[in-house]
Amino acid sequence: MEMSRLPVSASQRAKLISAGYTSLSSLSSVSPFDLARDLKISDNEAHEILKVASHSSRLGSSDGSHAIVHGAQTAWDMLHEEELLARITTSCADLDNILGGGINCKEVTEIGGVPGIGKTQLGIQLAVNVQIPVNYGGLGGKAIYIDTEGSFMVERALQVAKACLEDILEYNGSVRKKFQVCEVKMQPEDFLENMFYFRICSYSEQIAVINYLEKFISENKDVKAVIIDSVTFHFRQDFEDMALRTRLLSGMALKLMKLAKKFSLAVVILNQVTTKYSEGSFHLNLALGDSWSHACTNRVILYWNGNERYAYIDKSPSLRSASAPVFCDRERDPEFSFKLVNESK
Repeated sequence: MEMSRLPVSASQRAKLISAGYTSLSSLSSVSPFDLARDLKISDNEAHEILKVASHSSRLGSSDGSHAIVHGAQTAWDMLHEEELLARITTSCADLDNILGGGINCKEVTEIGGVPGIGKTQLGIQLAVNVQIPVNYGGLGGKAIYIDTEGSFMVERALQVAKACLEDILEYNGSVRKKFQVCEVKMQPEDFLENMFYFRICSYSEQIAVINYLEKFISENKDVKAVIIDSVTFHFRQDFEDMALRTRLLSGMALKLMKLAKKFSLAVVILNQVTTKYSEGSFHLNLALGDSWSHACTNRVILYWNGNERYAYIDKSPSLRSASAPVFCDRERDPEFSFKLVNESK
């Protein structure tokens, strides 16, 4: 099979051919590390190219001995993928730690909490952090921000972008004496250029936009994060038919899971809280009921402990339940600002 027919992006095919990889057989013995070095791409992107090439090679086998049903995957491949799974830093070392390194790509993560706890701030921070260059431990991607409440503040996004760039430059200077470092060419305005913003004014618009995302991301392949702030707002109003609401939410959840898997991106859903009467008293719970709790891979709850913000892993198939303080950088913003931590990069 010629490289020109490999089902990857045009830019990836061009890089492969320029580097001398003109056929599938030329990729059969190369490692992700070597391919990433030759093409000047991330290890994760190189792994995805080799995975596509391996799959295409099996489908093209003339004797059919290595053919598999389309979509099947071995447990070994799954383990290898999980080891290489990309994560987006939250800019809080303790929160990253209980999340296993940050927000996972290929998964849907729900973050909920009371008003004023910092959900929108964290959403904006993730939309910025997903753009951190690969050479500094980031994904070098773009973000989609779906705003249902009108709480997104472009001025705040610019402040976070400036702070993020300052930290990258500071880190760049700290390692310059020991290692050869890459020049940082990004400007704060570039972070805003890489955020695709959708303002949603009804639940029907919300469903329509989520249905449109697959086409949009196919045309903007650098998107590595989809943030919905919040998923709840339009579904807590004007709904008398609760069965209809459940069906709409279930369909939306399935589409978001599919997007995360298909495009290897992180879907982050911000949620509100509601009160639930149980065992003679009222308790705070995330909105949309018990059925919605199955719509995400991971669920994180932000809460107050005295005057400090904490995060709690409420649900995850791979992370243990744990709490961690969410520290603030009071010097930058006396109200609230997640601090970028470079030590893990």
